[in-house]
Amino acid sequence: MARLFIAIELPDEIKETLSSFCCDLPGMRWVPTDQIHLTLRFLGDVQAKETARLKEALAAIAFAPFPLTVQGVGHFPPHGQPRVLWIGLEESRPLLELQQGIETAVAGVGIVPEERRFSPHITIARIKENASAAVKLFEAKHRPLSFPPFTVNDFVLFSSVLSPNGATHRREETFRSRS
Repeated sequence: MARLFIAIELPDEIKETLSSFCCDLPGMRWVPTDQIHLTLRFLGDVQAKETARLKEALAAIAFAPFPLTVQGVGHFPPHGQPRVLWIGLEESRPLLELQQGIETAVAGVGIVPEERRFSPHITIARIKENASAAVKLFEAKHRPLSFPPFTVNDFVLFSSVLSPNGATHRREETFRSRS
């Protein structure tokens, strides 16, 4: 059994810039540079035979390369104590269509459908204690954040192993666009 998720890798320049935002804000655990990504679907624990069928279903998804723009900041939940600090994305119909295709493929192999609506974001920190004031300052400082668009040519199936030092992600398979 493997703990799996599906994501889009970001260009190194974007990941490095986002990592440079890490600062000594109390109660925050920053995502390591090599693990910054855009999650399209978290799957949780998946049996080996389901994983093989999942890979086949994901390989059948046809999508053309599309531009994606990283911009803005925010936190979850939107009201109450922040638990996640994130970087946003410009609205993208091709991204939503890709994510819906992934959701359909996942459901087709018998994995329980996601109940929450897809909200595209890039998690950069998890917040462990009350840090509302620090989050507000961070968001005010980085609200105008915007990167030039990059082209999404593929998505990746990752495995994730949890440890006391955090998760370790491993690329299991990459699925390329088809023009």
